[in-house]
Amino acid sequence: MLLKRNTVLPGFRLAGGFTVFYLSLIVLIPLGAMFVRASSLTWGSFWEIVTAPRVLASYKLSLGTAFAAASINAVFGFLVAWVLVRYPFPGKKLVDALVDLPFALPTAVAGISLTTLYAPKGWIGQFLEPLGLKVAFTPLGIVVALVFIGLPFVVRTVQPVLEEIEKESEEAAESLGATRWQTFRLVIFPCLVPSLLAGFAMAFARGLGEYGSVVFISGNMPMKTEITPLLIMTKLEQFDYPGATALGISMLAASFLMLLVINLLQWWSGKRLGRG
Repeated sequence: MLLKRNTVLPGFRLAGGFTVFYLSLIVLIPLGAMFVRASSLTWGSFWEIVTAPRVLASYKLSLGTAFAAASINAVFGFLVAWVLVRYPFPGKKLVDALVDLPFALPTAVAGISLTTLYAPKGWIGQFLEPLGLKVAFTPLGIVVALVFIGLPFVVRTVQPVLEEIEKESEEAAESLGATRWQTFRLVIFPCLVPSLLAGFAMAFARGLGEYGSVVFISGNMPMKTEITPLLIMTKLEQFDYPGATALGISMLAASFLMLLVINLLQWWSGKRLGRG
């Protein structure tokens, strides 16, 4: 005989109905409206919009800078999480709070601040320019902005996993004669792979659609530093809604493809660790 479980929240039908309604209102209906709007275009017109030379240049820039920033965050985000978990030091709580600053700071404010710092006459840019290193109004500036807004995703994804790793397993590896590098490579890192991939995926997805923090520091030069979200905004300002939705669908497809690949890698990694 099955016993009825009492829960604090209402039953599955009511809670599930609210869940479907909320997701439909916030996610499914807007996405569906975008596809409906783009359906007014013929396939030839759609293909012509999403493969225009200026659009292809923006794809290359958006994908390349988002991937570079997410890769940098995967490395340094792991280091930040490691320090916060493994080492006590003065001001640790303050550093931990600063990690979340990009979440709270408006992206436009972040973009203006970074532009002020890295412009040729900025506080940092004035020292980099004599070295021939230009940051603002270049693809490098876009990477800097995306690193800033994407770092918390990696840190907050890796940090809980590091906290759950038992130190006994590391001590056991050391007692068996393993070096520090072998302990990290064979004991610690395999446990972190799924969380690192998840953090990388979220940082990449955020960078792919980022607009506010990039639009100021990029310079918005067509074919050089013009990102795809800016092109979408340009088409919206020109009341070219089908063209804007066509570009939006192409970016959405790229995001879904990337998330699918990352989920497959996480599944493969988890299955491999389970067998190990």
